[in-house]
Amino acid sequence: MENKKVTKALPIQDPYLNALRKERINVSIYLVNGVKLQGKVDSFDQFVVLLRSNVTQMVYKHAISTIVPMRDPKPYEFGHEQNANNSEGE
Repeated sequence: MENKKVTKALPIQDPYLNALRKERINVSIYLVNGVKLQGKVDSFDQFVVLLRSNVTQMVYKHAISTIVPMRDPKPYEFGHEQNANNSEGE
């Protein structure tokens, strides 16, 4: 029997999208079919990103290839909020 270590991956997607949303950073979202969308991340959940420009577009995450911000969000630690939440209940 193999001895496999199970490591818990640090969350990346949610903190990154949340930083883009909070700082209202303009982004370009490239879809897998090559279409480029531009706007600001208004909201997101497990399956979709709401992108606001002149109108709000609901973009399914499985259709997204790349998200390119016009500038980097302020530095933050991946998983910082989640670790703080987990330690509260312990």
